[in-house]
Amino acid sequence: MPRFLSLVRIEENTIDMESADPGFEERMGALFEEITKAGVMVDTAGLRPTAEATRITWADGRLSYTDGPFTETKEVVGGYAMLQCKDRAEAIEWGKRFLAVHPAHWKVALEVREVEETPEG
Repeated sequence: MPRFLSLVRIEENTIDMESADPGFEERMGALFEEITKAGVMVDTAGLRPTAEATRITWADGRLSYTDGPFTETKEVVGGYAMLQCKDRAEAIEWGKRFLAVHPAHWKVALEVREVEETPEG
């Protein structure tokens, strides 16, 4: 079965757990339990803030490093999930359910991409 990487995109400075409604963590926990029992979830995690990150860039044959936070970047990857689904439609359906458990006043986007598998050698 194909694997799909879901990248959770957020506006980092606009989301904090204190603004979540009281049932958010329970809804998320229930969804994660369901997706794990369905055998779909391979791995998932949130990411530390960009203030603790370093961006490494290769350009013109040279490496450059930029320490976070990345103020010029409005939207960042805030987490990920690796899913194993029968097809893209199933991965998107799980993604819709993931987004729907978030508080309505948060802006969260999900990029769902199929992993390009290398042929076994």
